[in-house]
Amino acid sequence: MEEEIRINKYLSSMGYCSRREADRLVEAGLVNIGDRVAMPGDKVTEGVKVTVGGKLIGEAKDTKKIKRVVLAVNKPRGVVCTTTDNDRAPTIVDMVDYPERVYPIGRLDKDSEGLILMTNDGDLVNRVSKASNYHEKEYEVEVDRVITEPFLRKMRGGMYLKDLDRSTRPCEVHRLTAYSFSIVLTQGLNRQIRRMCEECGFKVTKLKRVRIMSIRLGSIKEGKWKKIDPEWLN
Repeated sequence: MEEEIRINKYLSSMGYCSRREADRLVEAGLVNIGDRVAMPGDKVTEGVKVTVGGKLIGEAKDTKKIKRVVLAVNKPRGVVCTTTDNDRAPTIVDMVDYPERVYPIGRLDKDSEGLILMTNDGDLVNRVSKASNYHEKEYEVEVDRVITEPFLRKMRGGMYLKDLDRSTRPCEVHRLTAYSFSIVLTQGLNRQIRRMCEECGFKVTKLKRVRIMSIRLGSIKEGKWKKIDPEWLN
């Protein structure tokens, strides 16, 4: 019996994009399986050609040829973490310009900077990004007001964010200077730190991610990257 694989998993296994991005491409009608337009949840079998935007991605039997790549990248402010340029801003994929197709694990918003990981392994993207795994991500943040003890206590304790209708998990927060602090999150809500600060009456002026799990930004220069051992993320 021919092995079947979901179209989103197939595209991620081929190193084309993450499963979430694959779902968006399918919903936009840009993915073809053979001579028909793919639908969400469709599966492909060995030997069936898959195209995205008319470009041949490969055949299902090619999925085992991919050698896993993981890059640690220092993203500058102003660069977007998407695989397209719909934002009309520089994309991290273009900035890295890696010879193989790699894409970001998670997001770091356009106005933020620092460490982001990139890979060609869709399963790794899902494992690292999944909030239920409680993977730590550490940030250094500057704000527009002097940091107070009530502010630190509220940030640490978790809070309800009305815009997202979600509550944040309790987290580690430490003052660095009068106007800056470090924070360690185990979830990744949309613009979470900025929203948390706004809830406390503060505005973020600079946000930099310095660690993901055991991987630190270290001495990687802005706009540069280095290869890391994928085993560090297991």
